[in-house]
Amino acid sequence: MFLEFFIWGIWFVTMGTHLLTNLHTSGQEVGLAFLSQSIGAIAAPFIVGLIADRFFSAQKILGVLHLTGAVLMWFASVANSFEAFFPMILMYMILFMPTLALVNSISFRQMKDPSKEFPPIRTMGTLGWIIAGLLIGKLAWEQSGELALTFRTAAIVSAFLGLFSFSLPDTPPMKKGQKTSVGDILGTDAIKLLAKPSYRLFFIASIAICVPLSFYYNFTNPFLNEIGMESAAGKQSLGQVSELLFMVLMPLFFVRLGVKKMLALGMLAWVLRYIFFAYGNVESNYWMLIAGILLHGICYDFFFVTGQIYTDRLAGERFKSAAQGLITLGTYGIGMLIGSLLSGPIVDNRALPGGAGHDWQAIWLIPATIAAIVLVLFLLLFKENKNEKAIS
Repeated sequence: MFLEFFIWGIWFVTMGTHLLTNLHTSGQEVGLAFLSQSIGAIAAPFIVGLIADRFFSAQKILGVLHLTGAVLMWFASVANSFEAFFPMILMYMILFMPTLALVNSISFRQMKDPSKEFPPIRTMGTLGWIIAGLLIGKLAWEQSGELALTFRTAAIVSAFLGLFSFSLPDTPPMKKGQKTSVGDILGTDAIKLLAKPSYRLFFIASIAICVPLSFYYNFTNPFLNEIGMESAAGKQSLGQVSELLFMVLMPLFFVRLGVKKMLALGMLAWVLRYIFFAYGNVESNYWMLIAGILLHGICYDFFFVTGQIYTDRLAGERFKSAAQGLITLGTYGIGMLIGSLLSGPIVDNRALPGGAGHDWQAIWLIPATIAAIVLVLFLLLFKENKNEKAIS
């Protein structure tokens, strides 16, 4: 889990800055690069449902995907134009995004009570992301224009994780030898979850809330660097420190608050984060920038981790891997895809004359408004059923 998220965090946070400053791309091209994540997420449930649930052990698939990804990431690190960079990162993300569902599936399959046992394990992923951000800040790769090194570091660590994956606990396919249908082979049987009204609304809310999330992932690092924050990637790792703290506290919150309140608090934190970014600056309102970063712990843990546990609870034993792929499809796939298509043009349209930066206040108020609308509708429409049975 540590290595999985270190690999992601070491290059993903600063990719927008690398593209804008080193490859001289537009905001729209930055959005297109981050769109590769969504394409990978859309492919994830099919890869996981086809292979991990039926033919090969999950840890072996994880190893092969990371070894192949290491090669692609190295080629991305030496690309000197967007045209050379984009195909590499696109192919890489098609392979990487299924690994997020695989590490969850491998974890859940070893546990008796995932709601209590999973958060402490998942904290290692958060720690990996923190170390990645601190390393970038310590080595000053943003200031020196050497962000290509983030991709090379990811390639090396990905190769190591690929080899290490073969030593993970055996997680054999759940449906090996069973009769198959087309839907079964593609992993789409997890769609049965959407027949449940509560889960269907949660799935739709997950898609909608990830539209404003893409603004955070795509443009926070360029925003912080543009307004003059030193070691922006290192400061952003404070978000993962917050995430680590709330991950440890999650079992307590989960028991006391339940699914609906956890999800709603996560959405509210997103609204507040974007408002802080809109009105924050490095002079008088520096605290707003730090507060917006620190809110990431609630934003991520209370929504994404709660959603993963909620999905695992309602998925039958035969569909747990495919179900994790399904929620990845909705969040990082459809939702982030829409957000990436919107965020790039919005940032470009609010560029100031003469290359003087961007009107970031106007930019950040847009995702704040979207998140607020999703939160209100979710509170009004979502009905939690604590006795709801898993699909079969």
